Amino acid sequence: MKHLDSRRLACLLAGLWAGLILGMAAIGAPAGFATLTPDMAGRVAGRMFTQEAYLSLAVGVILLLLVRRLARVDAEAGRGSVFSTNVVLALGTLFCTMLGYFAIQPMMAAARAGQGVWSFGALHGVSAVLFGLKGLLALALAWRLSRA
Repeated sequence: MKHLDSRRLACLLAGLWAGLILGMAAIGAPAGFATLTPDMAGRVAGRMFTQEAYLSLAVGVILLLLVRRLARVDAEAGRGSVFSTNVVLALGTLFCTMLGYFAIQPMMAAARAGQGVWSFGALHGVSAVLFGLKGLLALALAWRLSRA
């Protein structure tokens, strides 16, 4: 795959991913809580975030591989480092997914059952911040990759 094709693919994936995250946060979850009972809306939102987390792992890994390839080509041409800003952004999105869903979500389930040190609300806040940060990182990556 040519350098330019890799960049375009990475840009497209990052942009679509950022759009998905924004759509879930601005449309999907609020619509569920506006139309369903809180219990049912929580289940729907939980399912959406589960699917998003696994999709984020796949897209994040693909993006990491693409931006690592781009960074390696740029470093070999003397135009930067192998550990580029785009690589850091891709790693950041993966970190937010891993911590925000795969670490915090089980703690939220335990807090709902009255277990654990942290309250459900506190854990939900941490999870929401990590989700928002992931969206910003994906958006920043798409923006950086869109530059010529």
